[in-house]
Amino acid sequence: MAPVPAPPTESLRNCGAEIARVGAELAAHGWTPATSSNFSMRMDDSTIAVTISGRDKGTLTPDDVMAVGLDGKPLDSSLRPSAETALHLQIYRRQPKTGAVLHTHSHNQTVASRLFAHRGVIVLHGWELQKAITGYTSHESRLDVPVFPNSQDMADIEAQVDAWLDGDRPLYAYLIDGHGLYTWGRGMPEARRHLEALEFLLACELDLKRLGGIP
Repeated sequence: MAPVPAPPTESLRNCGAEIARVGAELAAHGWTPATSSNFSMRMDDSTIAVTISGRDKGTLTPDDVMAVGLDGKPLDSSLRPSAETALHLQIYRRQPKTGAVLHTHSHNQTVASRLFAHRGVIVLHGWELQKAITGYTSHESRLDVPVFPNSQDMADIEAQVDAWLDGDRPLYAYLIDGHGLYTWGRGMPEARRHLEALEFLLACELDLKRLGGIP
């Protein structure tokens, strides 16, 4: 007889409820088309809660969120996490203060990822809203958002993220070419703030391009 999965813990249910709430907000903005995007929260030092693969992010419930160890192993082997869970786990391992990771596929993010892919980075400078990103206190600072080539093998993308971090360069978010944005924070509110700010900033950069740049 197959083992009966353990019931969700209170921590998993609480994380699932918060992820579902945020998922509904992001879907209402049109940032999670079809069943794209994936979200996660840290449960403890060795476990995260992450969306189950293939679920509509606008109609999530706590039952659409599962627990995965930082080693990538599901706590309930009958469930399959989002395909890009490895990229979430990488951020939690490399930046231990991370409490939540959000990956979305908005129109602005996807177009910007293609437009700036040849440069490999979007340089944000002079925008007041850069101060919404933790650690930035002035519009005069430079905020680099790398654009990594896409791959169906998550190990390829992980290697690019590792190379950026190993170069001792700040990393608060990144785009994947033709794909979408990853950003994170010490908790869900901070991750949500970073996402909203970056979405706005990318829209501004696209508008400048569309209008021919700064006169």
